[in-house]
Amino acid sequence: MFSVRNLIALVAVACIALVGLLHSGLYLPAIAAKLIASTAFIAVAVRSGAMASRYGRLILLGLALSWCGDMFLTGESRLAFLAGLSAFLLGHVAYVTAFVRHGYQRGWVYAAAIPVTALAIAVFAWLEPHTPADLMLPVRAYIAVISLMVIFAYGTRGRGGSVLIPVGATLFFLSDLSVAALWLVQTDYPTYVLGLPFYYAGQVCLALSVSHSRSH
Repeated sequence: MFSVRNLIALVAVACIALVGLLHSGLYLPAIAAKLIASTAFIAVAVRSGAMASRYGRLILLGLALSWCGDMFLTGESRLAFLAGLSAFLLGHVAYVTAFVRHGYQRGWVYAAAIPVTALAIAVFAWLEPHTPADLMLPVRAYIAVISLMVIFAYGTRGRGGSVLIPVGATLFFLSDLSVAALWLVQTDYPTYVLGLPFYYAGQVCLALSVSHSRSH
């Protein structure tokens, strides 16, 4: 059976392969690499003891919903994008619930809310001219929920939460900027070169955080 360390290595290798395959235009092998990497971060959480606490089970739910979002986003249609967006939105709701369950300190939440809210407003202003009318509401909801996720992630630090929680949430936020740039803004630069490593590193951090929160 794979150890946690081996599973993390598997995520890293599959992520590197995924970036390389996408850059080479080999989309079917890239889907296989994505499936391996995303399944491996779920395994990291399970092997780290996710089932031993309610916090861990909620994180596991968020990871599973992210896995669904990853698979939906292998499609290229607007419906696939909307399905992926919805799956990730529900995943972030699971993460927010996990952080609230863990416990948070209001001062940390308020301190994080100021820069995160400012960044969220800037991101929406950037995306709004490129967002179709039928996607405007889902995109707004997504930005709001992921911002809330980051805010409460930092809030857990006031209650002894692992540094892996805010680090993971921040990396996830940054990776979503890459997805937005690719799908909505349609930049010429392949933003997944940075976005995918940020995403998988963030998910691994959140998966590992369950080992520090078994009492919650």
